[in-house]
Amino acid sequence: MQSNALIYNQIFNIMEENKSSMWKNALNWGVIMGIVLIIYYLLMFFLELNLQKWVGYVSYVFLIAVLIVATINYRDKTLGGVITYGQALGFGVILMLFASIIYAIFFYIFAVYIDPEFINKTLAMVEEEYTKAGLTDEQIEAALGMVKKFMSPILISLISIPTYVFMGLIFSLVTSAFLKKNAPEIHFNEEQS
Repeated sequence: MQSNALIYNQIFNIMEENKSSMWKNALNWGVIMGIVLIIYYLLMFFLELNLQKWVGYVSYVFLIAVLIVATINYRDKTLGGVITYGQALGFGVILMLFASIIYAIFFYIFAVYIDPEFINKTLAMVEEEYTKAGLTDEQIEAALGMVKKFMSPILISLISIPTYVFMGLIFSLVTSAFLKKNAPEIHFNEEQS
């Protein structure tokens, strides 16, 4: 019969392997999620819908769907069907970190080379929204002045990383509660001499 110390050591080794596999799995699924976001954005761009508000909300459905599938895959194929709430939460946030980096790189390339008028189109849309809201010309001019300060491809790309990571945190806080599966408790009987 194995001693408890040997069993604990084996459990510790498995946990260490799972930690490195978490980063690898999060990277793989982050790449998949980043590609899904890019394809969706390009599709909306070619359909000339990329500046519509609802397009952003629909992208959340894709984020949540990939997050759920990725967490289930990680839980069932890597962790043997067991994942704690904290593991699922951490996995989701790291996955979103990788996806957001990929998306930020894409968006910079998109805004600089594919659609260099993106910033101007966005500013025109914002100005139209302000006009519909009944702002005066002076208010619109002041508001657009503030918006323009944050409307550069590099700044938007950099801001998208913590934004997507934060969304990943929020989505993972919820999905992890439903996807967690705790391991059955193991009770060791110590032999008494």
